[in-house]
Amino acid sequence: MSAQSLIISPPARIAVIGLGNMGRPMSACLVRAGYDVTGFDMSDAARQRYVAGGGKAAATAEAAVTSAAAIITLLPDGKIVRAALDGIKAHLEPGAVIIDMSSSAPLGTKALGEELIAAGFEFIDAPVSGGVKRAIDGTLAIMAGGARSTIDRVDPVLAAMGKSVFRTGPLGSGHAAKALNNYVSAAGLAAAVEAVAIAEKFGLEPAVLVDVLNASTGRNNSTENKLKQFVIANSFTSGFSMALMAKDIRTAGDLAHDLGVAAPLADRVAELWDAALKALGKDADHTEIGLYLTGKR
Repeated sequence: MSAQSLIISPPARIAVIGLGNMGRPMSACLVRAGYDVTGFDMSDAARQRYVAGGGKAAATAEAAVTSAAAIITLLPDGKIVRAALDGIKAHLEPGAVIIDMSSSAPLGTKALGEELIAAGFEFIDAPVSGGVKRAIDGTLAIMAGGARSTIDRVDPVLAAMGKSVFRTGPLGSGHAAKALNNYVSAAGLAAAVEAVAIAEKFGLEPAVLVDVLNASTGRNNSTENKLKQFVIANSFTSGFSMALMAKDIRTAGDLAHDLGVAAPLADRVAELWDAALKALGKDADHTEIGLYLTGKR
């Protein structure tokens, strides 16, 4: 049996590149599943937080990926993923599987994956949805694009981090699904925030409107998991940034344009979130769209 056909099961060695809000808990899920996980992040503070939480970190990306059967990237965008992989691919094991779990542009992912496969590696894109809470408890939704045989090899790896693994199709399709999902999510959040603001102005208690929405046809992820928890509570601590949400929406819009598909609502939503990002800054939580839309910030 060739190395390429082997299922990557515990206690195989896995490198995780990117130890942010999602990378840390997702790595912890892999450790609990029995994998030998080594993490790396360009930020010394991120590495220190990871080690303080019980993780094993390497001082360099090259050291992290040495002898790893699988390499997971959890980075801000596809350009950073490409730069990171260009820097470490000379240190990868032949036949190693690269799993890009970042939120990257689909067409760029397809091009990168084809290059890496031609160089003798395996590659899938497998972005996630569910946020920090579901990253912690290992119940993320994972959208996996790429060759079926490669996804088969890493199925136990993905299962350690997610409750649902959707095989979305060819390379880049996972990232396409993620961007489109976040576009729909962002549009729903903006609509819900506007509805709450209108209700409050009329004299309708915001929490009551949320209860109505959640028992009615207006229910969505934002009404269930964001309005009371982060927007009405004025906590704005969901753990997912305004910058990342705006990027994902723009990715969805760009994909539509690249494919020649008219998407006027996606264009408008992208403009709205870009404006909110400019006003609030890249470090703002994405639920602070509530402040932007109501003129409080």
